[in-house]
Amino acid sequence: MSASLHIDRVEVAYGGVKVLKGVSLDVAPGEFVALLGSSGCGKTTLLRSISGFVPVSGGAIRVDGSDVTAVPPERRDMAMVFQSYALWPHMTAAQNIGYGLKLRRMARADIARRVDEILAMLKLDGLGERMVGQLSGGQRQRVALGRALAVNPRILLLDEPLSNLDARIREDVRHEIKALQKSLGITAIHVTHDREEAMVMADRIVILDAGTIAQQGPPEEIYNHPASPFVAAFLGAANAIRLVAKAEQGATHIEAGPFNGPARVRGAAALSGPVIAHFRSEAAELVEAAYVHDDDLVLRGTVRQVSYPGGFWRYAVAVGDRQFMVDDDRRREPGAAVGIRLPPDAIHLYPDRAS
Repeated sequence: MSASLHIDRVEVAYGGVKVLKGVSLDVAPGEFVALLGSSGCGKTTLLRSISGFVPVSGGAIRVDGSDVTAVPPERRDMAMVFQSYALWPHMTAAQNIGYGLKLRRMARADIARRVDEILAMLKLDGLGERMVGQLSGGQRQRVALGRALAVNPRILLLDEPLSNLDARIREDVRHEIKALQKSLGITAIHVTHDREEAMVMADRIVILDAGTIAQQGPPEEIYNHPASPFVAAFLGAANAIRLVAKAEQGATHIEAGPFNGPARVRGAAALSGPVIAHFRSEAAELVEAAYVHDDDLVLRGTVRQVSYPGGFWRYAVAVGDRQFMVDDDRRREPGAAVGIRLPPDAIHLYPDRAS
């Protein structure tokens, strides 16, 4: 049975340093929420506050309306999967999975039955009697997940559980965890610094920055409509260039500059004055230097470096004092004058606060 989670203005401080600064978040029963952010943003501290391993200095944490802020971890009806797996090396896979049930003094036959269910659910049939040191990284990850699920928690907490796996296994396991979470209907909070992992697994992504929530929403929404330059850069639109804009008839008109032609951007709040345009490299297209289009933004520059990763050419293009990476099917020589074409829906515009 899943539970709702309500985090109300939670604060956490280590010494005199505030790590969480009044974070508020509501999680619906059965929802999968990813806490995403760079190292030091507060995401792991928030997860450990939810679990009870880190005490809060302000605010409250409620599960289905009941205040659990001062309740010890073992009484919160939650389970955590750690980055390090934290498995007992002297136990078999089955013994690790059943450990929490043993602590709850469940009958031996019932433990065996539940462990068999978990092993089958996680595709670990036949591996229950193996010592965890004899298992692969992906199998050990499943054992750690199985130990958490065996106790039927109402909320599952995942602390970067896939970071120790290689890329191929990580892709498989992330889909397995998501499918399992949905089939069980369990509420899940997942901490990760991996943008793709959060996008694939979560119903909702919460991006933290310096102890506060920078933006939250469904993956598609925050990817296509980042609320700030920080969010845009964190979600892959790290390329940025300063421009000058003028709001006219509900659209933002980009004025021609020393390294760009005029353009028109619709669909966002119209801006005037100095702006910063963020974009993703994969949204850019290399065109001839003379290319002109009423709506597309074209940055004019010079090819500095050329490489061939396989199937296409990758160019480092200098635009003023900035350099951008653009992929293209055609071969061009270093020194060639080119344009970087950006369609309106590829541009994220923000007021330039530094100007």
